[in-house]
Amino acid sequence: MTIPGVLRSLTVDGWLLFLTRFFRLFAYGSLSVVLVFYLVSLGLTESQTGLLLSLTLAGDVVVSLFLTTRADRIGRRRMLIVGALLMAGAGLAFAGTHNFLLLVVAGTIGVISPSGHEVGPFLSIEQAALSHVVPSETRTEVFAWYTLAGSVATAIGALCAGATTQVLQKAVMSTVNGYRVVVVAYAAFALLLAVLFAQLSPATEVREAPRGATRNWKTFLGVGQSHGVVLKLSSLFALDSFGGGFVVQSFAAYWFYLRFGVNPATLGAIFFWANVLAGFSALLASRLASRIGLVQTMVVTHLPSNILLILVPLMPTLSLAVLVLLVRFSISQMDVPTRQSYTMAIVSPEERSAAAGITGVARTTGAAISPLFAGLLFARPSLVSVPFFLAGGLKIVYDLLLYRAFARVHPPEGSVNAMFRSASGKSKAG
Repeated sequence: MTIPGVLRSLTVDGWLLFLTRFFRLFAYGSLSVVLVFYLVSLGLTESQTGLLLSLTLAGDVVVSLFLTTRADRIGRRRMLIVGALLMAGAGLAFAGTHNFLLLVVAGTIGVISPSGHEVGPFLSIEQAALSHVVPSETRTEVFAWYTLAGSVATAIGALCAGATTQVLQKAVMSTVNGYRVVVVAYAAFALLLAVLFAQLSPATEVREAPRGATRNWKTFLGVGQSHGVVLKLSSLFALDSFGGGFVVQSFAAYWFYLRFGVNPATLGAIFFWANVLAGFSALLASRLASRIGLVQTMVVTHLPSNILLILVPLMPTLSLAVLVLLVRFSISQMDVPTRQSYTMAIVSPEERSAAAGITGVARTTGAAISPLFAGLLFARPSLVSVPFFLAGGLKIVYDLLLYRAFARVHPPEGSVNAMFRSASGKSKAG
């Protein structure tokens, strides 16, 4: 198997960022499959679990906002290392206590991912660093492979966690201790991340401004002239994540258990294939974006995936529910690299960490609120499917609002502008 040309040109820093993305998402994916089971086995109710996950994500908002808006000024590598240590601390705390208040404190201060997707400061700072070490004309394609690396890692993590807990619980451990092994491994991967982040070179940092140029750090959270568009994107991304927070992977796995009695090993296999399909779908995003534009790609792929999300709980059998879920995942991530590339293109290089951080925090904020309500719904057997309907409906509203607000907003970069002009010209010609 040959390495694609766009990846062969990656620097050592680029490969390190791909590697940290892989290990981090492996840890996130493994934890997401067992987290709700683990917390319930510790004695927490579904409502307490939903509250804990909401507070955990709310804490991630504060941590992310603090670290990402300072990363360009203080140092991206330093902030990434701090984030990794907070992730390790949270994992060790979750493994070491069953006290609800202590879990809330650890989850709020540290970095825990209940969804299997990115939380904390990592993605925002890594995107900015990666944008520094790849040419702008290949950025969308690199981000597509970067997304694939994360999705495959999440998939493998989910598969390994499901199989590992199944074997341990049958052979040598109690139910709760089988889940605890995964939580301890989560902390171990976080420490590995800290070591890898320390190897990044100065090339990933913000370059010095030209002589005579001024850099205004006294702007809105590190974003200057782009603050208007960043705030508008952030509000829309928050809505999307609020909808998605109703069906984070931990709750989706728990729904399959409640509805069809699916065991952890089978759940791991289901979400393995779901995330693999999601990752490979991202590779198609750059090709589609070159034809119709970044924003258009986000919308036309996201809309049908959200309709499929609504259909999942309407399926009468496990096989049909899994099939619809897998089809949904096969197109659900095509908006991710295009969204990331669009955000990086529309702001100046010295604003990238902050812009990605603000939009990322907005997404985490949205996702932090909905698990609280999802937990209340899951506590009532007659309402366990309602989160799917809420998630799909809200995300469809997001798609329509995004298209209305940004379909005609072109990034300032020449290569991306050309992409949009080409798409616009084809549209007029048609």
